[in-house]
Amino acid sequence: MRKSISIFGSTGSIGCNTVDLLVRQGGANAYNVKVLSGARNVELLAEQAIALGADMAVTADEASFSALTAALVGSGIQAAAGTQALRDAAFENVDWAMSAIVGSAGLAPTLEMAKSAKILALANKESLVCAGELVKATCKKSGCVLLPVDSEHSAIFQALSGNDARNLSRLILTASGGPFREWSLEQMATATLAQAVAHPNWDMGQRISIDSATMFNKALEIIEAHQLFDIEPEKIEVVVHPQSIIHSMIEYKDNSIIAQLGAPDMRGAIGFALNWPERRALPVEKLDFGSLSRLDFTHPDEDKFPALRLARRAMEIGGVAGAVLNAAKETALDRFISGDIGFLHMAQLVENVLEDLHLIANTTSSLSGLEVVMEVDHEARGRGRVWSPA
Repeated sequence: MRKSISIFGSTGSIGCNTVDLLVRQGGANAYNVKVLSGARNVELLAEQAIALGADMAVTADEASFSALTAALVGSGIQAAAGTQALRDAAFENVDWAMSAIVGSAGLAPTLEMAKSAKILALANKESLVCAGELVKATCKKSGCVLLPVDSEHSAIFQALSGNDARNLSRLILTASGGPFREWSLEQMATATLAQAVAHPNWDMGQRISIDSATMFNKALEIIEAHQLFDIEPEKIEVVVHPQSIIHSMIEYKDNSIIAQLGAPDMRGAIGFALNWPERRALPVEKLDFGSLSRLDFTHPDEDKFPALRLARRAMEIGGVAGAVLNAAKETALDRFISGDIGFLHMAQLVENVLEDLHLIANTTSSLSGLEVVMEVDHEARGRGRVWSPA
């Protein structure tokens, strides 16, 4: 019997890699693809849906509905558009669902998937950052298995296999350091959009690449690890590992460390989640240890990358501070992309908004529901839009 599949965010980097793996593992002959979703790239969305014989293709952009319908003419694939259509499609009962919509826009669909999918492969880290308790409670109620797809969290999940998490003393997340790892603060102050997007190791979308350059991506991953593995924030560390070969490590009370290694290819983590609990051959480069001349590690410079400190501050505040942090970060990112603020201003904006709203965040729980979380998100974005550098 074919495994039923849905992919939300199929036209993004993670989504495209997921589609690639499905095609390589038999496509429509091996999988019953129910739903694919994307945003404005409806040509690619339709191409993917036709290639996989999907039942439905959904664009989050209502204005793209006509173009999607036209691209699917004669295929028999149903087209839909808009945020409500996205949520309705996410509630489809499937064996395996991929949540890969970038940003807080992926939270509502993720919650719907958590209610109805047997396995939820989570690449949308913002869902756990903004509303981790709510997502976990939803999965527990429905019986949905939550599998991490971030390479770092997949590495930890794999390293933990067969071991008792209560014996952990540290989670060690690795970070490439991004394109500005060796830059001075003075150089980073004048960093351009093109320079921020040029990640040295990973082939990712524009927004994720910039998040890597600021290390806000790693900041969110600290909070994500705290939520996923129910470990105290002080036991989560970050080390800069420029080669991106060790994806993360765990340390036990006896100081034994287990690491998960692999080529920097997201199909490794995606393929693990897709085939779990089994393992299948993947189109990922094998490591040749004879050619690995060195593996370097350094502590991150939090003066240059204050995002890491802000993640710990958000966990200290508690409540929905992660939602404030993420909303302010997304707003700062929008303003940097548009040329409105400089590269270093992004962290300054986030810190200002986080401190302004820390009392509201501390007294609000994501368990109160999605609407409450989104109200805080909206307030944080509003403050971020009017913030100006000193």
